[in-house]
Amino acid sequence: MNFLNTVILTLVTFVPAAGALLLIFFRRRNRDIRIFALFISLLAFFLSLHLPAHFHRDYAGFQFEQNVPWIPTPNIHYHLGLDGISLWLVVLTTFLTPLCVLISWESIQERTKEFFILLLLLETGLIGVFVALDLFLFYFFWEATLIPMALLIGVYGHGRRVYAAVKFFLYTMIASVFMLAAILWLYAKSGSFDFPAIQSAIRSGGVEGYTAAAPWLFLGFFIAFAVKVPLFPFHTWLPDAHVEAPTAGSVLLAGVLLKMGTYGMLRFNLGLFPEQSRNNAPWIGVLALIGIVYGALVAMVQPNMKKLIAYSSISHLGFVVLGIFSFTQAGVNGAMFVMLAHGISTGGLFMLAGIIYERRHTYEIAQFGSLATPMPVYSTFFLFIVLASVGLPLLNGFIGEFLVLSGAFQSQLWWGVVGATGVIWSACYLLWMYQRVFFGPMKHAENRSLPDLRLRERVALWPAATVALVMGVAPLLWLNAIDPAVRGLLVPFTQFVTQVIGQ
Repeated sequence: MNFLNTVILTLVTFVPAAGALLLIFFRRRNRDIRIFALFISLLAFFLSLHLPAHFHRDYAGFQFEQNVPWIPTPNIHYHLGLDGISLWLVVLTTFLTPLCVLISWESIQERTKEFFILLLLLETGLIGVFVALDLFLFYFFWEATLIPMALLIGVYGHGRRVYAAVKFFLYTMIASVFMLAAILWLYAKSGSFDFPAIQSAIRSGGVEGYTAAAPWLFLGFFIAFAVKVPLFPFHTWLPDAHVEAPTAGSVLLAGVLLKMGTYGMLRFNLGLFPEQSRNNAPWIGVLALIGIVYGALVAMVQPNMKKLIAYSSISHLGFVVLGIFSFTQAGVNGAMFVMLAHGISTGGLFMLAGIIYERRHTYEIAQFGSLATPMPVYSTFFLFIVLASVGLPLLNGFIGEFLVLSGAFQSQLWWGVVGATGVIWSACYLLWMYQRVFFGPMKHAENRSLPDLRLRERVALWPAATVALVMGVAPLLWLNAIDPAVRGLLVPFTQFVTQVIGQ
């Protein structure tokens, strides 16, 4: 068991990549390729279940660490590990990937092998971002996610897919250059890419010139993460990418890839630059609030179902940033919970949108109406996931938003007041969209004979719906693992508050 604990992160991270490598040599039918991709993604998921099963929930530090020298010059280590902040993001990634395989079973008919190779490579890149503790390794995985996602959008997407793929690639790659510059500066001054070593050196005052450089280093990391979230006004690439992406691409983009940005803010901005995080919190909080309200209002007027869901992501991720920069235990715990809940709920909404697209080949809300009659099971699933995304009590969206708003009220009263309006707006645009699609007038005769959910589609949706319910009913299953790491992260901020009160 000790040996397995040492190598489990390597297995979880690279099993999908190994499966992608094996797929290259496949000379079989598309059906066999799909089955193999599903097997590999399920294998990665079941391996990842070892992590919460053997995770010490009262320990704030990194667990399942593997740290071996990789490149002697420069000093790069193969250093993996996770804590309560990254634990559930890894499991979320491995949970959504098999659902993406299922939902793409029939919609991807050309270049099937290449599609699933890209999907599995993307899974490895996403997991690697959450477990890498060497900054060089982190940056490698960070950039490695760009290529498969851009290809998934550009090759398998719709309409303006090449434009959307290039825009996504350029936005995120250019922003990442600022983070690379900050990483190289830290290495030049500390002699290490190792995150715990750099963090320890900064706290002990062992990094020469850190005080003068800290504002610029903070911004270098923050710009890369803000574009990835995306935080207003860096959001313009997201609606195009979502609308043109294939369903599986949209699910992983909204469910996991956007969380790379908020995870980076927690791990690196707060972890390495606590003083700069405090100094910049006022304007970052304002941007988060603008994102919450702006994303919701723009979502409300969207005629395209998929673009509406995309703008809802901007609004929901604004809650995450607001919780992070409240520097309160409730706020940061809530931010983590919203990240997970958003991955399940919005991933489910994109799967549902993809299902109706396969039948009607359009996302335009005006093309639907009265779908509850021919598709009662589909409409029930849709309503359940909509209510989860809205934040209905006993479903997953409620807990995280409640905690974030609690933290926001503790930090700045007006943050909480403005942020709370986002809950109202989300109910407006999602329920209005649901009303038009499922109970509006039936203007198109082809809607009368649409088939209800097939078995494969139900198998893909049931896990998301079940987890949405369990997260709402038993949130402590997640929060008990998250909370110790959050308390450890907030130590510099609580010490600062104690000093201010003492003075």
